[in-house]
Amino acid sequence: MAVSLRNGFCFFCAYDIGLEKREGDAPALDFFPWKSDFKGSRILEKEQKSHPISPIKGQTPMDVAQTLGWWQKKTAPNMEEVESIDQLEHMLLNAEDKLVVVEFLSPQCGGCKALHPKICQQAELNSSAMFLKVNFDQHRGMCRSLGVPVLPFFQFYRGAEGRVCSFSCTNANIQKFKDAVKKHGKCGRKFEPAESLEELEKMKLASNAHIEFSCGMPSSSSEDFKSI
Repeated sequence: MAVSLRNGFCFFCAYDIGLEKREGDAPALDFFPWKSDFKGSRILEKEQKSHPISPIKGQTPMDVAQTLGWWQKKTAPNMEEVESIDQLEHMLLNAEDKLVVVEFLSPQCGGCKALHPKICQQAELNSSAMFLKVNFDQHRGMCRSLGVPVLPFFQFYRGAEGRVCSFSCTNANIQKFKDAVKKHGKCGRKFEPAESLEELEKMKLASNAHIEFSCGMPSSSSEDFKSI
């Protein structure tokens, strides 16, 4: 099930989007009450904190594997996690005519976790394509500037065509993902310089005070855009 990032369906911690705990909530529990427009019900969601992986002296490969998050396990060689918007821009510009699939996910998203094995399988079956992952929890400003409305969410890029499609996908409609890979992953196209992010997206990213973005800056002014 896709997780909406709009008000009423977002599942992240209260302090992240300006909500507060209700009076009477047990302080000893790390649960936050949420008010949702969905059937007037309330949702309780336990806060999950991600911890960076740091190498420990004497740590075995098996120990390291056990510290990886589910989104970092069983990944194909052509899958890579994006750490910054500049890295994403650089990889898109240097992908030449390869199909680039950008997946936006969250460690706390059940739908993302359930879909992960099938995305890894598709990456193995399409070794000539690049599969990039963006962690929403770590790069919220980037995701919002790129117009990500729900999780999981996918954006497909192909050479000089730039972004060719974007959509949300779950286990229930995985065929939609397969069809998009088949349609946009065909070889034999004439090579032209690759396009990356759209100009409007670059301007939004450049105007976002929480993001360091220096690559591929558009020539027009970004003063008309406010930080998201």
